[in-house]
Amino acid sequence: MTPANTSSPLIGAFDSGVGGLTVLDALRRRLPQAQFVYLGDVACAPYGEREPADVVDRCHRIVAHLASLGARLIVVACNTATVTAIAELRRRWPDLRFVGVEPGVKPAAMHSRSRRIAVMATPATAASPRLRDLIAKFANDVHVHVQPCPGLAALIEDGVHGGSALHATLAPLCDAIRRADVDTVVLGCTHYPFAADAIRALLGPQVTLVDTATAVAERVATVHSQTEGSLPGLRVISTGDSGAMALLLSRCHHLEQVTIERASI
Repeated sequence: MTPANTSSPLIGAFDSGVGGLTVLDALRRRLPQAQFVYLGDVACAPYGEREPADVVDRCHRIVAHLASLGARLIVVACNTATVTAIAELRRRWPDLRFVGVEPGVKPAAMHSRSRRIAVMATPATAASPRLRDLIAKFANDVHVHVQPCPGLAALIEDGVHGGSALHATLAPLCDAIRRADVDTVVLGCTHYPFAADAIRALLGPQVTLVDTATAVAERVATVHSQTEGSLPGLRVISTGDSGAMALLLSRCHHLEQVTIERASI
């Protein structure tokens, strides 16, 4: 890890586990000179199948920890945490800046030629008022098939990114999406890009997958105040044991090799 340089604000990012690494990868690509600290709440993953009050409580604990490390801009790199907790985080932490991750309904609706899209999401995100609001705002003239994906984030969190177990989970989900006759599918959980190849194989080449990590990185770039000459840095923290985290760090092109730290939060 590069030593901290306090002249440049620290960017914090967190997810229920490994999924947010897809966002962190995009952030590092867009802001190579920035300092980051990423926290994966592996001990409590995945959030998408937890009670909303529990998710909000975990988010508050994590934000408090990231703020204690010096983060003043925090990326909620988890769709479930964003739709469930970001409004409360902004109320409780008015001195911090938050950037959330939301399903890419808007770019999917703009891209779709058939005006038929699907959103793959955790059960919590699929049932959230925030997703309904996004659909009403950006896709009111588009047919939107919302596909809850129970167990998928947990499988990816456990390090299953291919093979028969992943296929068995994905096959019925992708069958339902094919029956909806869509041409564009939103990956509405930051874990899902790690299974993109398997999803693409099941849906076929005629279907476009939409991931919002790059858009989130661009948004962070517009609000991050970086000091000229600042030194890059990266810390990765986990609240539990995760073989998948080390594996997925190695698969992300813009994440340097780091020692994963442990924290009890």
